[in-house]
Amino acid sequence: MSDSEDYEVDDLALPDDDPLRGMVPASFGKQSKETNIAAQLEQARRPVAKPVAAKKVESDDGDDSDSDSDSDDEEDGEKYPVSHELVLKTHDRAITSVSLDPAGSRLISGSLDCTVKLHDFASMTPTTLRAFRSVDPWETKKSSTAAESHPINHVQFSHLSGSVFLCVTANPQAKIMTRDGNILTEFIKGDMYLRDMNHTKGHVGEVITGTWHPTDQNLCVTAGSDSTLRIWDINNKRSQKEVVVFKSKAAGSGGRTRMTAVAWGSSSQGASPVMVAAALDGSLVMYGGNGPFTRPSAEVREAHKSDTWTGGIDISSDGRMVVTRGGDGLIKLWDTRKFKEPLVKVEHASTSDRYPMTNIRYSPDSKAIITGSATGDLHILNPGNLRPEHVTPITPGAPLIVVEWHPKLNQIITGSANAETHVLFNPAMSTRGGVEVMSRVPKKRHIDDNPALTMDQSLGISADSIVTPGAMPHGIKRGGGLTASGKSRDPRRPQAQHITPFMRSQPDEKHISENIPLSKMLHEDPREALLKYADVANKDPMFTKAWKSTQPVTPYAELSDEEGDAGPDKKKVKR
Repeated sequence: MSDSEDYEVDDLALPDDDPLRGMVPASFGKQSKETNIAAQLEQARRPVAKPVAAKKVESDDGDDSDSDSDSDDEEDGEKYPVSHELVLKTHDRAITSVSLDPAGSRLISGSLDCTVKLHDFASMTPTTLRAFRSVDPWETKKSSTAAESHPINHVQFSHLSGSVFLCVTANPQAKIMTRDGNILTEFIKGDMYLRDMNHTKGHVGEVITGTWHPTDQNLCVTAGSDSTLRIWDINNKRSQKEVVVFKSKAAGSGGRTRMTAVAWGSSSQGASPVMVAAALDGSLVMYGGNGPFTRPSAEVREAHKSDTWTGGIDISSDGRMVVTRGGDGLIKLWDTRKFKEPLVKVEHASTSDRYPMTNIRYSPDSKAIITGSATGDLHILNPGNLRPEHVTPITPGAPLIVVEWHPKLNQIITGSANAETHVLFNPAMSTRGGVEVMSRVPKKRHIDDNPALTMDQSLGISADSIVTPGAMPHGIKRGGGLTASGKSRDPRRPQAQHITPFMRSQPDEKHISENIPLSKMLHEDPREALLKYADVANKDPMFTKAWKSTQPVTPYAELSDEEGDAGPDKKKVKR
């Protein structure tokens, strides 16, 4: 065989479905793999289910227009950003509240598992849909127990800056936290032994919910079970700025009832804002957003059925309309200019018996109203007649609790009872957020990406980390001279002092000096402090100045000669 002859190489004789074909390279050299963004967005497309819209209208000739209704449903689905979705499974229990910052870059969610999860869209990829931080608002730096945690009732970013968010837990003290999850301000708790709520400096019962002022980023309002609404300045945590005491006429002695929902929006005239709140006795009250708050400007006593939880309330962008969702299974539409009777009311199954934080929201342009249902469907309602224009399943079988529609991203965020947070979007209508996440290159999965395999879950440290001896906290230090309960095996060694909740509640010296006026007087000698004012008291007396010139001189009796000579020591002893 000569060198000029050509060589023929036979192809690999493998069937097309043989798994070995995936391991054999098709060509030599470095292979470049480009990301197919269209395919990734197609993977995020929600399964096409026949949506439930308004009732079908029969034509004049008696034939049902099925094809027309189907085409209308498809058109309705394209009008709203619900064609694609991202699913975030970062909580362990039901989602109670979701919120996006004004820029739409950070998402926070609260849950019944007592944690707040922080998600950053800029750091997520299609294969890394997880929270970058989990925060328990009640954990301390030293130690934390499960008894100190509380379910999250409400979280909400400030409307203007988005640098802080309001965190309401199931206890009397609401918190202001930074966008990174650090506690910035913790409002004070009121004195529970004071009967008049006007004299307390904070809530004396559980805080149910809260919201921000529409134009002032330093003001927020909280609604509590002590029948009050309290307006706070986030720069002053020692006392509320205003307290609004609601006296229920339907309640028993004392006139107290729980405040279940509050909304703060701009007014229809564009001047001062308006604040609307709902109570457990079925009342609906409206106040001028900038005060005075001595009495409501309008009140409806039986807006919803008494002793049912009205958890959903929202105000339209123009401040004219108010929508409420009550525990009596009704959604009602109100006009702030004629705040006496509802304009429209429709039936809608309630989930407030299990999840009282179920809400209802206006769209950013107030051309639609969104809310969830007990069957896990998202209902998009007409703001004029409250009829469903588009209904799509989100979490079938699990109630849809909270919804939010972001104005800048044009995306809908939902939280369900199965601990799933859904980000609904449409690539043609939405910007950034979920669209940006699905347009990134997926991160290569590695075994180290799974913290369950590379972390010691009992200690919270990585397997490849270097641990300095003696540097671990006492609560998790094991082995050596310690028993399983953490006590020393050496009887001569004193037992370490346990940090009890009472000890943690005692303020330290720095806290006292910063927050309590005149606290420096604790370290001052009282005698020296009083003697500093001795000369001033003699020259310019404060209390005896009126009779300074007419003050009589007290005459004292002089000692007799016998007493003077004898002296006290030479007196006769009585026998």
